[in-house]
Amino acid sequence: MDLTSLPERAKKTEKESKLFFKAIKKNRLRDLDDTIHAIHEEVFDEIDCLACANCCRSLGPRITDRDIEKMASALRIKPHEVVERYLRIDEDKDYVFKEMPCPFICHDNYCSIYEDRPKACREYPHTDRKKFFQIQALTIRNAATCPAVFEILERLKREF
Repeated sequence: MDLTSLPERAKKTEKESKLFFKAIKKNRLRDLDDTIHAIHEEVFDEIDCLACANCCRSLGPRITDRDIEKMASALRIKPHEVVERYLRIDEDKDYVFKEMPCPFICHDNYCSIYEDRPKACREYPHTDRKKFFQIQALTIRNAATCPAVFEILERLKREF
């Protein structure tokens, strides 16, 4: 999928996606979880994140104190040095990277601290999460960044 057209395509389908989630009845929420998790597996069998890495280039994850400790250990520096070198506090009073793309993304889209990457990175794009319905608005927003999320939403709408 062409990343340059992804935000526009996601915007075009945003209203349809919102209506889709609004239409799902509460008694179908369990079906939603089962279905989206299956679609998640299918799509990620087809899509190579390393060919894209758009999330690493454009989304600044929330960094927790635990993340800072793990990153410091991986980098063999003190936690306060991680904060000084790589992080800032955003408008929500959360730590985020000072700059994007992520300072740990390599030229080949691999993450230099992959095993110790922040929790938000490990869990992204959240389409395999339990109680998926609770994050449907986030998923609609993520469709503008992640081709896999866009495809998952499109397949989910066809399935239901």
